[in-house]
Order: sequence, then C-alpha cells, then structure tokens
Amino acid sequence: MHLDFYGAAGTVTGSKFLLSNGKQRVLVDCGLFQGVKQNRLRNWEDPPFDPTTLNAIVLTHAHLDHSGYLPVLVKNGYNGPVYCTTGTRELSEIILRDSGYLQEEDAKFRNKYKTTKHDPALPLYTQKDAEQSLKLFKPVSFETEAELGGGLSIKLTRAGHILGSACVQVISNGRTIAFSGDLGRPDGPIMRAPEPIDRADYLVVESTYGNRLHQDENPEDQLADVINRTVDREGILLIPSFAVGRSTTILHFISSLMEEGRIPDVSVFLNSPMSINATEVYCEHHREHRLTADQCRDIFQNVDFVRSVAASKALNTNKGPAIIVSASGMCEGGRILHHLKTMLPDPRNTVLFAGFQAPGTRGDQIQSGAETVKIHGEQIPCRAEVVDLPNLSAHADWREIIDWMRHIKEPPRTTFITHGEPKAAQAFQSHVREELGWQSEIPAYKEKVKLA
Repeated sequence: MHLDFYGAAGTVTGSKFLLSNGKQRVLVDCGLFQGVKQNRLRNWEDPPFDPTTLNAIVLTHAHLDHSGYLPVLVKNGYNGPVYCTTGTRELSEIILRDSGYLQEEDAKFRNKYKTTKHDPALPLYTQKDAEQSLKLFKPVSFETEAELGGGLSIKLTRAGHILGSACVQVISNGRTIAFSGDLGRPDGPIMRAPEPIDRADYLVVESTYGNRLHQDENPEDQLADVINRTVDREGILLIPSFAVGRSTTILHFISSLMEEGRIPDVSVFLNSPMSINATEVYCEHHREHRLTADQCRDIFQNVDFVRSVAASKALNTNKGPAIIVSASGMCEGGRILHHLKTMLPDPRNTVLFAGFQAPGTRGDQIQSGAETVKIHGEQIPCRAEVVDLPNLSAHADWREIIDWMRHIKEPPRTTFITHGEPKAAQAFQSHVREELGWQSEIPAYKEKVKLA
C-alpha cells in the first residue's frame, strides 16, 4: 500500500492524500492551494496524478482547502463517487458554486482593468464546472462502514470543526489508515467535541496550530471589548470571516452580547451570500451542533443579511458605528476587499481577524502590521486598529490535538504530520515525541510513502 502527499505537506492548504493498495486508488480530500503565490500556482499546474485512475474521493469537510480542487479533477476526466457526510454535501454545494462564480468574476475584473499579464485571464474553473462535480457526491452516515471495493472501506467520525466535518478511517485488510481532517475544539461554542478513534495503524494528522495554545480568555469578553471601543470611536468593526462556520459563531456571539446588554444595539450586517446560505444550513441542522433552534432564530433577528451587489456597495458609505461581517476570511477575494479599501485608511475603524491567516495572504499582511496592502492594484494605507482574536478559531491547538490522539490505544506505526506551516509542523512533531513517544514524520510535497 502506498500513500502519496499532494497537498497540505509543507503548508497548511491544498489537502490531498492519495492512498492505493494495488486495486483501488482513493483520494482523501481534494483541496485548493491558498496563500503565497508559489502555492497558488500549483492549482494551475496539470493534476499531479491522472484523475481517471481514481476509484473514489473522500472529503473530510467542505472548506475550499479540502474540497475546492474537485471541479478541476472533474474537468480532467474524474467521474467516480465523492464520499462525504450529508453536512459536507450541503455546504459544498454552496462553497463550490460560489468558488466557481468568484473565479469567473475575478477573471472578468482582471480583463476589464488589465491587471493581468494573461490575455485573456481565465478562471481556474467555472460555476458550471462546480455544478458538474456536485453530481458525483454520495453522502454516507457517521459511524457506518461503507465499502469502496477492492478490499477497501471507509468509516467517518465527527471531527467537530464545521458542520459535517469528519475524520476518515480507511480500512484495508484489517489495517486502518486514519486521517484527522481539521479537528475542532473540545469546548467549541458551536460544534460538539471531536469524537475519538481507538485505532490507527497509520495516522495522518493536522498541525495548523501545532505551535500554539489558545488563550484562556473568554472570546465573548474579548469581542465585547473590541465592539465597545470601536463604537465609542463611532467607527465600523469589519470582520473578515470564513463563510462557513466562523460567521455563524461570530453572529451568535454578537446576538448573545446584545441580548445581555453588554454591547450597544448597533447595526450588524452579514455581507456574504455564501455566509448567509451557510448560516441557514447550520440552523436547519441545529441538532448536529450546540445551538438551539431559539438561538438560531436570534441570529436572524439581530442581523441584516446583505445579498445584492448594490446593497453591498451601499455599506461603504456607512459612517458608523456598525459591524460588518464579510468573506473571505483571509482577505483573498470577495466583498471584503471593497470594504477594506474604504475602511482600512480610517483610524476610527477596526479590522478584527477571527481565524488563521495563511502566510502570504492579505490577511496575514494586515495582521502582521503592514503599513499598506495592495488591493485591486492600489496600495491602501492600513490606519485602522487591527485586532487578532485567535480564541474564535475552530481549530484545536496542539494540546487539544494531542489529547485527541491519546485515545488511540496502540501507537500508530507512523504518524504523518500535515496541514501546517513548517514551524507549526516541526513544533508539533516535538510535542508528539515528548507527550506520546510516537514515531512521526513530516512528509514533503509530492512525497510517496510505502506503508508496511
């Protein structure tokens, strides 16, 4: 059996792991590369394997860095099943269609304003390509072993990261190769704790926060402080948020703080059609997470949903105070860019980051204290207050991942540390050695490993 690492190796994005046993070839995750240009360019290369030779694809969850490359494979001939949970299927429908649309719009913008050296600029894939890939999805239930044929089967357990997120166990002739996917937090405000697994002959584990511990401070308290001081300045609090999961968490906190009278009754806007649709899916599936039906209703009562382009543009004339939540979470595209151009130069405003910023992204530059940031070909001054709220992250920190790993009864033969920037992965490897005494490796991009 072989395991090949075609993404999330040496970086935190582009998750793709190819497992083959001589009869079946299964790809676990099919993500886009994001962040630095060197990584993003990989999306435009020919697929690193022949998509027509794949027998199945399994998704751990719907985020673009785990699902967003799927339309590319379908364009290149893949027509087999895509296994995932029902929650992942519903969120992927929103995310992939939006991704295709945004890539088309980005190509149109670059061609119109000549901000590209390509003539013409083309999208990586279109909305139609995304819709073709959605036809291949085959939802499977948690904790139910599904046969793939050729001696392989899979079992999905709850990962607690976003709605539908799963850890994937691939079972072959009595051996288990487990993929953590992205692990959530044991005490997250929305999702329930990740479910433990008790066996893994080989383990592929994420290390996004492999060198960090979450703070002890209550994120609601921190958010209240940021909102109140921004309102006191009559400024606008702009929150670049990941459309799926994070936006729902932030809106829940804001709704609760208003109900408790801890922040003023200020206008709150959710300016992302994808975030709006994802929030609706979360509320439809409230039995899958911690929010009650009443709490979901409160979100809808306290927030103005901005769907049209005209309404989005009108927000840039808002003098404040107000709160605007908009995608994308790393400021790489979408409506957030237009808000940043307007609001970053004003010191009354605040830009609040509520999640991981991959190196090389605009979010990383702003968070790191850049004096200016390039948006749509212009250098925009960064004078607004910039705040980082890492406790809102839906990723487990290194100790929480280690605690999840302790439930595995026998040490895996090898633990492969993935989905982390080099410093995070190396730090997590040290934690695995010191806390568990397990054998571990940090695979390189395109590394191929033979499993004993």
